[in-house]
Amino acid sequence: MLHSLTARLAAATSLIALAGTAMAAEVNVYSSRHYDSDQALYDQFTEETGITVNRIEGKADELIARLEAEGDNSPADVFITVDAGRMARAEEAEVLQAHASETINGAVPEYLRHPDDLWFGISQRARIIFYAKDRVETPPQTYEALADPAYEGQVCIRSSSNVYNQSLLASIIEADGAEAAKEWATGVVGNMARAPQGGDTDQLRGIVSGECDIAVANHYYFLRGFEEEVEGLTSGIDNIGWVWPNQDGRGAHVNLTAAGMAKSSPNPEEAKALLEFLVSDFAQQHLANQNYEYPAVESVEVDGATSRLGDFEADSTTPTAAFSANAKDAQAIFNEVNWQ
Repeated sequence: MLHSLTARLAAATSLIALAGTAMAAEVNVYSSRHYDSDQALYDQFTEETGITVNRIEGKADELIARLEAEGDNSPADVFITVDAGRMARAEEAEVLQAHASETINGAVPEYLRHPDDLWFGISQRARIIFYAKDRVETPPQTYEALADPAYEGQVCIRSSSNVYNQSLLASIIEADGAEAAKEWATGVVGNMARAPQGGDTDQLRGIVSGECDIAVANHYYFLRGFEEEVEGLTSGIDNIGWVWPNQDGRGAHVNLTAAGMAKSSPNPEEAKALLEFLVSDFAQQHLANQNYEYPAVESVEVDGATSRLGDFEADSTTPTAAFSANAKDAQAIFNEVNWQ
């Protein structure tokens, strides 16, 4: 009798321990995304899996430095950033680990994934050309054409320290070679309407104010001007046209919101579950609809505001991993041609 009671107590204790473990399931995310809408994404993941998501937000470089400082004691399971170039910095800092997944590799095209499975794209961000409809009759149709002397004094674009521009130049190095990339950067500097300043929205505001006729920006900054009241942009947005560059060639340059598993993840199974959730139809639609980004999974269609710009051919021949590989060369070119 006593043995039977002891066995039952032991079994009950084991069940309580297992229940406690299940309740404690969690995944810790270091993210440089700063969108409140992401919480709904994590809430859905928790509802489906029972895994709690603890999110720490910050600038990508600060989070990478934190991961380095924490080392093997880091609580981080997943690292998310808004540019493949910043993932390069995470690679160099050796704070990521491979996370091979048939689910991810079957959903995300190869050119949007790191060749060694260190990270992959969860959404796409196209860097495209905008222009003033009433002042530019023949806008540039390619990135290369931005360096054409015909556009002297017309172009607004961000500084060389901006990682979006670093990745764009890195893609041009991959597509056209370093010498051609240097000539391009030299030509763009000569065509600038002003010294680089501000963010992507400020380049679009420059078109509205008349300070510049042509601007380069990520597509979603423009879409926000339609869907939200953006000071200095919304009031004049109807006079801004757009060009999907290089449609007769390699396609439009796309960058990524990218995710990877932290090197010292204390919860690798939960981390893998979250990473795989990010390529689900729900997550892909949510990312597209809430921040006007494009899905990384080709089978997921966009609608609403994100579809406003129409269909386009993305550059699928230049692997996004090349943005990382060519980042240092891109910065060296920027410095050499005095792109501020």
